[in-house]
Amino acid sequence: MQDLTRILEEWQYDTEQNVRIIIAEDGRSVLQVRLPLGIEQYEMEGRPDRREPHGFDTVLAFTEDRLRRHIVENGSDAGFEITVENAEELQAEGILFYYRYLLLYQLQYFDLVVRDTEHNVHLCDLLERYCPDEDARNAVLQFRPYILRMNAAARAMGIQHSTIEGDAVQVLTEAIATIEGLEEIDTPAFQFEQVRSANYLRSMLRSMSDGDDSTASPDGSLHDELRDAIDREDYERAAHLRDQIRDSGRVDKER
Repeated sequence: MQDLTRILEEWQYDTEQNVRIIIAEDGRSVLQVRLPLGIEQYEMEGRPDRREPHGFDTVLAFTEDRLRRHIVENGSDAGFEITVENAEELQAEGILFYYRYLLLYQLQYFDLVVRDTEHNVHLCDLLERYCPDEDARNAVLQFRPYILRMNAAARAMGIQHSTIEGDAVQVLTEAIATIEGLEEIDTPAFQFEQVRSANYLRSMLRSMSDGDDSTASPDGSLHDELRDAIDREDYERAAHLRDQIRDSGRVDKER
């Protein structure tokens, strides 16, 4: 087994320089996070962990391929189902994308946040339509309001930063309507996320109307996350978010 001491000593933990994007030996870009006791590394493309489940880039791609083959063989999608095992794989993959898009939002890579949140939005759509197991389905769908919120916030911020085309006000307005129009899921997480997400996007709209550019910083989102973590008494998450807030604005962005 490999001792990581040398690797960790080469990049000492420093709250002011704990996130970076570097070029790997093969030329690809990777996102690295230095933690007090280790280093996390995320791929910038495909799955964050670089794995190829079932021979595909993602579990989502694998599931979509199953659906396409079913339609070819049967003439329609009637009878196609996402099993509990497949749903659990999709959920685990969605969590990986979630961790990456939080970091990308902090780094203000808004176009990549849109890419990753769209992955999770599509994942939700497939589960809603094709997963007959309510528990497996709702384990993911209860967080759809938050995913839609992050997608809309990133698109709006990208438009303000001229990295994405579109109308920021329209993006936020449509997202609020979509979130409020979601079919209700009887879980505290869904009810909380639905209200919080719509309110957060309304706050962004007001800031734009007032000419306030404070939403250009990902700190606003992180502070919102911190308040929510404290309200839920998720103190481990709250501590992590405090570190992110302290470190934001001092991130080493090697493009």
